[in-house]
Amino acid sequence: MKSRPRFGSLIVIALGILSNVCRAADEPKSAAPARSESQVAVPLDQAALEKKFAEDLSGVVFTGSYSVTTGGKEKPAEMEKYTITRVSKVKDKEDSWLFVTRIQYGKTDLEIPLALPVKWAGDTPVITLTNLTIPVLGTFTSRVMIYGDRYAGTWQHGKAGGHLWGKIEKIEQPAQGDGKPPTTPADPK
Repeated sequence: MKSRPRFGSLIVIALGILSNVCRAADEPKSAAPARSESQVAVPLDQAALEKKFAEDLSGVVFTGSYSVTTGGKEKPAEMEKYTITRVSKVKDKEDSWLFVTRIQYGKTDLEIPLALPVKWAGDTPVITLTNLTIPVLGTFTSRVMIYGDRYAGTWQHGKAGGHLWGKIEKIEQPAQGDGKPPTTPADPK
């Protein structure tokens, strides 16, 4: 003789599960831990961030390295150097900034003003180029994050691309009246 499932047992099990679910729903939820004053997000003052950005990046040298990736292979890092004489926000253009630069990498040494978009990730500026044609150099896409005295990012130029990273150093200004031009941190004195 075949045994039949005991529906009474199934009902008891179902009621037990339902009871536990209902009890859990009625229990008070534990509150999130209170945040201290130092952990509470302070609203960002965008005007102050932009002023500091312009001051911090005017009269500096980006000295670092870049790698080159082509065909899935990454070549070892090479040295690069970007001198930025002045940075200022372009009037009437929300994210556009004028960088007066000298670009040095490989055999390239070129002085050029560049209008570049800068996006903000909270308090961190990110210089963004998307298919930007730079006279003599070609068309580039890049994202470069600036934080403190360091920069890091990615670049793409046609089929070649890679990473870039390094330090940002202020150009040493000569003492008033000595007649010498300013030197970059890498120049001998």
